[in-house]
This record gives sequence, structure tokens and C-alpha cells, in this order.
Amino acid sequence: MGDAAAVLEANRADLGRAEGEGLGATALDRLRLTERRLGQMAEGLRAVAALPDPVGEVVDGWVRPNGLRVERVRVPLGVVGIIYENRPNVTSDAAGLCVKAGNAAFLRGSSSALTSNRAVVTVLRRALSKVDLPEDAVALVEDASHETAVAFMRLRGLVDCLVPRGGRALIASLVEHATVPYVLDGDGNCHVYVDASADLDMAEEIVVNAKTQRPGVCNAAETLLVHADAAPGLLPRLARSLAEVELVADDRARGYLPGAGVATEEDFATEFLALKLAVAIVDDLDAAIAHVTRYGSGHSEAIITRDVASADRFVREVDAAAVLVNASTRFVDGGELGLGAEVGISTQKLHARGPMGPRELTCVKWVVRGDGHVRR
Repeated sequence: MGDAAAVLEANRADLGRAEGEGLGATALDRLRLTERRLGQMAEGLRAVAALPDPVGEVVDGWVRPNGLRVERVRVPLGVVGIIYENRPNVTSDAAGLCVKAGNAAFLRGSSSALTSNRAVVTVLRRALSKVDLPEDAVALVEDASHETAVAFMRLRGLVDCLVPRGGRALIASLVEHATVPYVLDGDGNCHVYVDASADLDMAEEIVVNAKTQRPGVCNAAETLLVHADAAPGLLPRLARSLAEVELVADDRARGYLPGAGVATEEDFATEFLALKLAVAIVDDLDAAIAHVTRYGSGHSEAIITRDVASADRFVREVDAAAVLVNASTRFVDGGELGLGAEVGISTQKLHARGPMGPRELTCVKWVVRGDGHVRR
């Protein structure tokens, strides 16, 4: 049996168990591998391999008046621990990116994907051996218990950086238990704001793509904000084109969406990861930015507009890892942005922010060269 067939067979075993345990449709989609998705995983690894090597890159440098030559140079983080849930494609993405940046990848996936992850790691370790790299540059924790996850988070001195990829429960556990420094990959409560000047054909296409192209991922749109002037022309169209989506809306928007439910405060604050969308009408750009500031998770926010000043202000004032103008939030992905893949999407502001590729899996070392210099 070839490597691809072995991975797909392992994944079918995981899917069978998960379906028997009643795992929901969104979670099953995250778990499922197909020939196409497996091909995308392989292409992602090839793209990562083709990227420039970040290790040794001189970030900047200068010469001091006394002749000291100062540089900042990229170096690996070391051992990068990744805790993730239910997505075997993360196994290859994270491993490839870590190795590209000179790190070891220490992987702890979920019990639901264990057979798939084991099969993927077996292939990766064999590949490392073929090119004379240590197999242990990629390692999998096979005990998926909560106790082991907590122990994993506490491996300070053995793990140099921790990247979690999962839901609120995982993030809460990390914040409570971790002693290893971590980069926070948080919720994706992403918004699309349709401005008064938006091209409505463009707006309709982007909103449908952002919500439905793959609803169970962190860069899918969860809330639609529509300027009051654009609402009469756009919302009835979206009621038809989003027929498969459960819509919940504020009082004003429900006037154009007669089948929509009532949107609550909790709805606007929720990452649904499902075919559900919260909708609100706003009076101006100020109100849109205020809504995003109140409910957003700092992941990805989009504006659709033909007004350059509105676009520039949205970009400048919205506090998020990624801001898009006239493009779907689904593009906030390492592969789509030229990183080959991503180990996660950081929603914090320390060390790395947004999709994390090879450069984000390095830190800098100061290198100072002198000629017998001493400080007086």
C-alpha cells in the first residue's frame, strides 16, 4: 500500500469511530481527508520547501560610531509544541514549517484524529530519514488524554514555544496551565462590512464565499454588517443566495430578511463554525468599526467599498491580525498568502501576529562584532 492510500485508510478508520460517537458535521469535515485534501497537504509541503530559508537571515544591521558592527539575525525557536484538535492536515503543515525554520515539531493532536496523525507522522519521519535529517525532528504524542495535554503544556525547558490550534476550551486550559511560552491562536469571530458605496454584485459574492466556502474554519465570516444605504439592495439578494445558512439579525435587518431569527448579544460574540450568520445594519463606518471593536476576536475583518478613504480608515482603525479590502476573509491563510502553509493564526500582538509561516517560527539573535572593543 502506498503512503497516500495508507493515510486515507487511517483517516477512514478515524471517521468511522467519530461518526459512531456522534461527532457533528463541522467536526467531521475538519477530520476528513480526501484525495484532494491530501494532495493539497503535499503541495503545501512542496511550497514550504521552496520558500527562502529564514534561518541566518540578517533582519537589519548598522555600525556604531565606535566601529562596533551590530546585526540582528534570525535563529530557530528550538522545539515547537503544537496542540491541535481534529485536523490531520495540521500535522503536515506544522511539521513542514517547523523543520523549514530549523525547529523540531512536537505534535499533540486529538484522540479523534490519532490514527490519521500517526499515519502522517510515519510518512514524514521516513522522509526526514531519507534526506539525512533526524527522524525525531517530528514527533507525535500518542496519549491524547487531558492529563497528558496539561503535562505537555508544562514542559518548560524542553519545549521552547507552544502553539494551540483549537476551540475556547483548549485556549482556556492553556491560559490556566501552561508554563511554556505560547503564541495564542484564538477564535475567529470575523466580520464583513458592506459600505454604502460597495458594488453589490461584488459584496454578494464575497459574503457568500466568506460564509459558505468552508464554514467550519477560523477565517469564515460569522457576522455581516451592512450600511443602511446598501441594505435594501443587498439583503434581499443575500436571503436567496444564503438560503442554506441560518440567519439571525437585528430588528432593522429582519425587515429585509423575513425568515431570519432574532440576533442576540451572544450571537454577535460567537464564532459559529457552522452555516449560521449574524446580520446587523449600521448607519455609518463609525458604527461598523465600533461593532467590530466590541465583538471581534482580533482575527480577520473585511470591508467591501469603492470609497478609498473608507477603506483606508477601516484598515487603519480596525484592530485585527488581518484586515481585507474587497476580498473574502477566507484568504487569511498561510497557503493563500504565500507562506506555503501555516502553523496557526496568531491573534495576539507579541512575537507573531496573523498567519505563522517559517519566519514567525524564528526569533532574532543580536550579533555584535568588534575589534578589541571595551566599554569605557
